[in-house]
Amino acid sequence: MNNITSIILIFPLAITLHNLEEALWLPQWSRFAKQYHKPIDKNEFYFALICVTLLAYLSSIFFLFFNEVVILKYIYFGFVGMMILNAIFPHLIATIVLKRYAPGVITGIFMNVPCFSFLITFAIKENVISPFEVIISTAIVGGIILALLPIFFELGRRLIMFEED
Repeated sequence: MNNITSIILIFPLAITLHNLEEALWLPQWSRFAKQYHKPIDKNEFYFALICVTLLAYLSSIFFLFFNEVVILKYIYFGFVGMMILNAIFPHLIATIVLKRYAPGVITGIFMNVPCFSFLITFAIKENVISPFEVIISTAIVGGIILALLPIFFELGRRLIMFEED
């Protein structure tokens, strides 16, 4: 486990950069994607983004300090795997389908996919996790995060009352 502890924090750092790219442009961009998804208000989007980023940091810190707890390993690598898939769908697919840049595709494809693939590959080689465990945990954590997003958006809509530009 010692070999992987030095690279565990790649995940929260990269997801932060990715989420900053989304924060800058996605609410405005969402107006162009309205045939596939309703436009997202800045307040609800920022709140959800902060929640997801916080979950990434928490999963990383808990796995870093309590790596003997197996469920924390699954949560961490499930989140990492989910973010690889997130770079492809919705970001890359939306860019292709809409023929318009989808915020998050640059950091998703050129940073998250290679960094997170390296992280997972390294963990598999070090026998920290198996490929099967990565796949299963990615599906479960991905499903949970997808289920939480509408809740985060709704909470953001109700709790954050900043004026829109």
